Amino acid sequence: MAESGSLPTGFGELEVLAVGMVLLVEALTGLCLNSLTILSFCKTPELRTPTHLLVLSLALADSGISLNALVAATSSLLRRWPYGSNGCQAHGFQGFVTALASICSSAAIAWGRYHHYCSRSQLAWNTAISLVICVWLSSAFWAALPLLGWGHYDYEPLGTCCTLDYSRGDRNFTSFLFTMAFFNFFVPLFITFISYRLMEQKLRKTGHLQVPALVAKTVPTINAINYALGGEMVHRGIWQCLSHQGSGLDRAR
Repeated sequence: MAESGSLPTGFGELEVLAVGMVLLVEALTGLCLNSLTILSFCKTPELRTPTHLLVLSLALADSGISLNALVAATSSLLRRWPYGSNGCQAHGFQGFVTALASICSSAAIAWGRYHHYCSRSQLAWNTAISLVICVWLSSAFWAALPLLGWGHYDYEPLGTCCTLDYSRGDRNFTSFLFTMAFFNFFVPLFITFISYRLMEQKLRKTGHLQVPALVAKTVPTINAINYALGGEMVHRGIWQCLSHQGSGLDRAR
């Protein structure tokens, strides 16, 4: 970790500032877009559906990722980590929770779309709520393990943010990494791929093939555009929030 007023070892002034600015732009963009999604869900009654609850979960997770990036951006611009060792552990935990929740929420959305298009029935509230609870509890469980000794959070090479210490090659970290990757990357990716694949086959048979991308989106800005701002109902809800129009105006039209 860099000392106060000094640069991290192996990095120049411009490199540190460039990383800080990129993280700042990414964080602010992700926060703005995902905040619009969250605001539209809260302000627009038509969006308060089980399906959009999954999108809300994704927006909350990606907002958390953006907040994590904002802390990293601030530290990079300060050229040091000002929050101490405990702050590093908290930063790593928060970033890992929201990253895992984002991936799993994307898989839940994929399954929800499969359920809607292939069963032709609306997703039930109890099912959607159960999915969201499972996503966040599972993410918190896996993110807490490095705090308990299986895996480890440490400073990244720049020394201005914290994440899993991938430089460790011992049995402890390797076993954690492979086990975590199986349940939190490969399983969600499999669910996403199978859901969209089955939906593609179903829609191809009916002649109404309109299938989104298969890869789970983990970048907050892309998630906001792909899952939230790209949806007609959410788009209308955001417009109502920004223009201070009530949802009753749409119904009157």
